[in-house]
Amino acid sequence: MRMSGNDAAETSKIEVWWDMKDCPIPEGYDARRVRPSMERAFEKIGYTGPVSITAYGNQTQTPDHHLLALSSTGVAVVHTIVESTRSVMYRDMVEWRGQNPPPATMMIISDQVEGDFSWDLARLQQRTRYDLFQANSMKSRDDLLLVYYANWRWEQLLGEEGTPPLVTCGLSSAAMFYCKSCNFDCKSLKKFRKHLSSYKHGMEEAINPPDKQLLCVTKAWARNYPATPENATAKIHVLWDMNDCPIPEGYDARRVRPSIERALKELSYTGLVSITAFADQKQTPVHHLLALSSTGVDFSHTLPWVHYSRMITDFEIWTKDNPAPASIMIISDEVASSKDRSTLICRKLQESNYNCFLAYSVRPFEMPVLVTSAEWLWDNLLAVSETKRNILHKCSESERVVAASTGMFCCTLCLCDCKSLDDFNKHLASKDHTQEEKRMLSHTQAFPHRQRQYKISNYYDEARYPPKTKRTRNAPRKGFLPRSLRFTRR
Repeated sequence: MRMSGNDAAETSKIEVWWDMKDCPIPEGYDARRVRPSMERAFEKIGYTGPVSITAYGNQTQTPDHHLLALSSTGVAVVHTIVESTRSVMYRDMVEWRGQNPPPATMMIISDQVEGDFSWDLARLQQRTRYDLFQANSMKSRDDLLLVYYANWRWEQLLGEEGTPPLVTCGLSSAAMFYCKSCNFDCKSLKKFRKHLSSYKHGMEEAINPPDKQLLCVTKAWARNYPATPENATAKIHVLWDMNDCPIPEGYDARRVRPSIERALKELSYTGLVSITAFADQKQTPVHHLLALSSTGVDFSHTLPWVHYSRMITDFEIWTKDNPAPASIMIISDEVASSKDRSTLICRKLQESNYNCFLAYSVRPFEMPVLVTSAEWLWDNLLAVSETKRNILHKCSESERVVAASTGMFCCTLCLCDCKSLDDFNKHLASKDHTQEEKRMLSHTQAFPHRQRQYKISNYYDEARYPPKTKRTRNAPRKGFLPRSLRFTRR
C-alpha cells in the first residue's frame, strides 16, 4: 500500500541515491533503461517532477558499457570504496536537503538503511518533511522508524515498462563522474578511468579514504527552541504516564497544570493545553484524583502492562481531530529512553509535522529518536511555577479540599467515561468492570512474556467490545490496540 503524497511534492524535483553494490545492474540488462524505469514507476503513482539520479559504488568494478550507458541518460556516477558508500551517500543526502527545501521527493536505493542511517534520517524528517521512497534488493519489509510513501523491490523497479533513449556509440557523457576519495570530477569516461588507475588516486584512497562511519548530524541539535509562529498559539495535548513520573509526596497536585503551562509559556507557547494522566486508579490517592480533576486534568484508568499502548491510542485519536499545527507533550521515561516505545510517535510526527515536547524523571542515556522543541526533567517541570520550598510541603487535610471536578475520569479497559469521581468509583467496583479486569489479567498470564503484548492486541477481537463513549467513538474498532501493539510482534 502506498501513502498519498501532497500535491506540491508530486510535481517537484525527485532526487535518487543508488547503492550499486546492494542493487546492481542485472547481467544482460540495458543500463539505459534504469532511468526510464524509475521515471515510469514514479509516474504510475502520480509523481511527475524531474528526476536526478546518483549511482554510488566501486566503479573500478563496473563495466565501461554500464558507466557510459548510465551517464548518457543523465545518471551521475560516484566512485567510493565499498565500506564508505553508506556514509558518503548519507552525507550527500544531508547536503542536498540543505540546498533543496520541500516540497521535494527523496528516494533511497539500498539495503543498508537501518541503524544510525534511519535513526538520523527519521529525526531529519520530523523537522523537515520530504516525500520519501525506497527500493531494495531484499524482500520488502517495514522500516519501524521511517515513513515511506512507497517501497519497491529492485527487480520490480527495473521491470517497469519504458523505452531506453537511443545513444550513439562514442557520444560524450551527459552526466558527471565523481571520485569522492580525491574530490575529482569530469565528464569523460576516459579521463575518469585514467584517474582511477593513477598512482595519486591509489595513494589518496589508501591514506585518506572517505569516512566509513556515518555522521549523525542531528546529534548536535539543541533540545530547547522558542515557539515558531505557527505553533505558538496551537493546541497542546499532554500524555502523562504517572507510573514513570508520579506526583511527589507532599506535592499539591493542583500545581501540575499551572507548572506545565508556565513552562510552555516561558518558550512562548500559549495555546490551549489538555492533559490526560494514565495510571492505575487503585494506586492513585483520592486527593490526587480530585486535585487533578479540579484543574481540568483527565484521568485515564489503565493497568500497568497496557498503559503505554493506551497512551498511544489516545494520541492517535487526538491527532485525528487536531491536525497540525499542533503540539504533543509526552511525560514518560519509557518513551524517552526506548526506541521501540517511541517508534509509533516518531512515525506520526513524520506524517503530520506535529511539534513535540518530552519530560522524564531520569535523563535518557541516549538521545531520543523523537525530535523535540523542549525537554524537561520531571522534578524541574513541577517546580516551574513556584519555588521547590513552597511547593514540596506536606499537604494538610484542609489543603486537600479542591474545587468541583472539571476533568473526565476514563476507564480504558471498559471504554467508559465519568464526570464525577463517585460515578467513576462505582464503575470500577461494578461486576462488569471486575470481570473485564479478570479476563484481561488471565489473558496476559496465559502466555509467556515474549508473546504477551501481541496476545493483548487480540484481546478485544475475542471480547468483542465496541467503543461505547463519545470520547472513543472514532477509535479503531478491530483489535485491542491495532497499530501500536502489533508492531511488537516477534
